[in-house]
Amino acid sequence: MRRRSFLQKVGVGLAGSLLFTARAQAAPQVRWRLVSSYPKSLDTLYGGAEDLARRVFELTGGRFQIRPYQAGEIVPGGQVLDAVQAGTVEAGHTYGPFYIGKNPALAFDGGVPFGMTYRQHNAWMRYGGGLELLRGVYADFGLIQFPGGNTGAQMGGWFRKEIRALSDLRGLRMRIPGLGGLVMGRLGVVPQTLAAGDIYPALERGTIDAAEFSGPYDDEKLGFYKVAKYYYYPSFWEPSAQLSFLVSLKEWQRLPKEFQEAFEVAAAEVNLTMMAKYDAQNPPALRRLLGAGVKLRRWPLQIMRKALEEAQALYEEQAAKDATYKKVYTAYWAFRQEQYRWFAVAELGYETFAFPAL
Repeated sequence: MRRRSFLQKVGVGLAGSLLFTARAQAAPQVRWRLVSSYPKSLDTLYGGAEDLARRVFELTGGRFQIRPYQAGEIVPGGQVLDAVQAGTVEAGHTYGPFYIGKNPALAFDGGVPFGMTYRQHNAWMRYGGGLELLRGVYADFGLIQFPGGNTGAQMGGWFRKEIRALSDLRGLRMRIPGLGGLVMGRLGVVPQTLAAGDIYPALERGTIDAAEFSGPYDDEKLGFYKVAKYYYYPSFWEPSAQLSFLVSLKEWQRLPKEFQEAFEVAAAEVNLTMMAKYDAQNPPALRRLLGAGVKLRRWPLQIMRKALEEAQALYEEQAAKDATYKKVYTAYWAFRQEQYRWFAVAELGYETFAFPAL
């Protein structure tokens, strides 16, 4: 009886194992390509795509594989949305404000002048209706969007000469894309759009007089301090800069539910870990830059106040002629105002006392 009972248990176990193996073999094997807007040399930005691919692989036991490609391997960094929309690839990792020429409301996916910080933006996206609003915009391109990392508050850029007043900005040629470029243009700057790898040569040759990109960690890698010594802060045009994973809606709908969940979980992790990486990387990078002779400067209040005035005028002008933009902007700005009131009490109350003045 004991032998028979043992054999029965072995039989049940073997049958269960075979059933599991059969199911695993029958499960869909999905392989996607994902294009990034960034080169591998910018390891934290490009690393978001690598981290997503690795976590999806782990969460699905290798059954869902995503291969990331750096900017330029399949398409240029500024054409990621187009590539996913056209079906050239299944997914991309990029920055919404790169595509405001297609729909100005996409600026609010990433970050806007005098907008919300990383935490505030996350709150809007997750619990303030931002994700639903922006997914409605992306749906017009046949895409679904997932928050995919953030740089946090950026720096105000590198300048070959010191900026003391508004008059110093007139005619200055500066690499600054998106809404930031439009605002600076209203202050007299001549905005330029250049890919990451093209900025240093343009600064070195004098084709441009100034450039902004991100924060100390990335800016140090790109070498701007070697040809422009004045480093301004803060980036009032990007108090946060959220990246996004863009996925073809058609391909998304084909995925099994468990693969969709794995992708969402992996994207959420990237949205958390990228910011943590930058918070760890930027302080020592800034220390190194200052040690190399970089001259840190804060924007004059005159420039900040004029920039805020022009940014608000720009928002109102665009809202008056674009219903979709007005809908997203109105919701974003109302949430921003509420967030600012709260952060002014708790966060700012602490920070103005505890943080050292530079």
